[in-house]
Amino acid sequence: MSIQFAIAITHLVSRKRPTLVSLTGIALGVAFFLAVSSLMRGSERDFIKRLVDNSPHITVSDEYRNPQPQPAREFWPDGAVELRRVKPLPEVRGLRGHAQKLAFIETLPGLRVAPVLVGSVVLTFAGRSEGVTLSGIIPAKMKGVSTIEEKMTQGSLDALAVNPNGILIGDGLAKKFGLSMGSVVNAASPGGEVRTLKVVGIFRTGNVSYDETQTFALLKRVQGMLDRPNRVNRFILQLDDPYAAREVASVIEQRVGYKAVSWLEASQDLISVLLVRNLIMYSVVAAILVVAAFGIYNTISTIVMEKIHDIAILKSMGFHARDIRRIFLIEGILLGLMGSLLGLILGLGLMALLGQVEIKPPGATDIVFLPIYWGYDQYLIALGFALLSAIGAAYLPARKAGRVHPVAILRGMG
Repeated sequence: MSIQFAIAITHLVSRKRPTLVSLTGIALGVAFFLAVSSLMRGSERDFIKRLVDNSPHITVSDEYRNPQPQPAREFWPDGAVELRRVKPLPEVRGLRGHAQKLAFIETLPGLRVAPVLVGSVVLTFAGRSEGVTLSGIIPAKMKGVSTIEEKMTQGSLDALAVNPNGILIGDGLAKKFGLSMGSVVNAASPGGEVRTLKVVGIFRTGNVSYDETQTFALLKRVQGMLDRPNRVNRFILQLDDPYAAREVASVIEQRVGYKAVSWLEASQDLISVLLVRNLIMYSVVAAILVVAAFGIYNTISTIVMEKIHDIAILKSMGFHARDIRRIFLIEGILLGLMGSLLGLILGLGLMALLGQVEIKPPGATDIVFLPIYWGYDQYLIALGFALLSAIGAAYLPARKAGRVHPVAILRGMG
């Protein structure tokens, strides 16, 4: 043990009450930092997980990001061209050459893709009619890009795969129509095609609008109902790394030509709100640690004032200014380390308690727990910031102690 370390320990032990107050301040600061950080980051991750899991990471649709140039403009780019009362030719909408485009997307690493045909139909049952969204899917591929299989309360995607006339509906729509497993409904397309479909599965996502308006059937069946043979109008993709969605979407859009929208692009307003919320959160919890650091500053400043004669004697014995500064910096580091470790233990206890808190949101039927983030990075941030605050608080008194002139102090003693 060095002499500077031994002196630092002696100073702290000799002033038990101020030392305990400083330790308590740092410990509480670190504990509250961890509790607030784990709650905020846990809620953020839970929100993003729900947002990401309940929607595709990337959606490729039969639209273009920019309007297609008109042929007349291409032939006479510098001419004044205006065509009036020209009615576009009717066409069957969809992704042109979707099989080749699907094959290309499937070659990209770290993703899963499924073709979908989305349209609108009118469901009729017991004299009641309701317009809904009908998505034609391939169940085996849908399992890789959607969590709908996990949301099934009755039936499954496999049941749809073996029933050409099956349909999956949300529990909100089932309650509205009074439907149950095995019920038969009529589905009418905009073109007047009417099909009889049997309910082979009921899902519940928790999104009321989605559960009341979204339905699923086999892709071939929906293509026939909507009179779009061999057409799809969506590719939905799920990535191993959701945060790479923007870059992957850009690559796909450049290659296939159609608009590819990542969940980050579609939810950029929400992501901006989360960023601002995190900045506010870290500012508040950092302020707690800064306030706690003033306790260390006060403790070490008091020790410097009380020990100024001892400092003069040490300097007269040959101690340099850097040796004196080192003594008080060691005191700050010790207070920061011990306070951080106590705060870490207290913070883990608070996080465990918060994780047991049950909440039942108004109108909800399920009880949820507070989402807690347990990642190690927040512990490193809390410990690092606490130590920096402690060292910063100790530096000014340490520098003051290093500037003590032993001759003036000792002459004053005489």
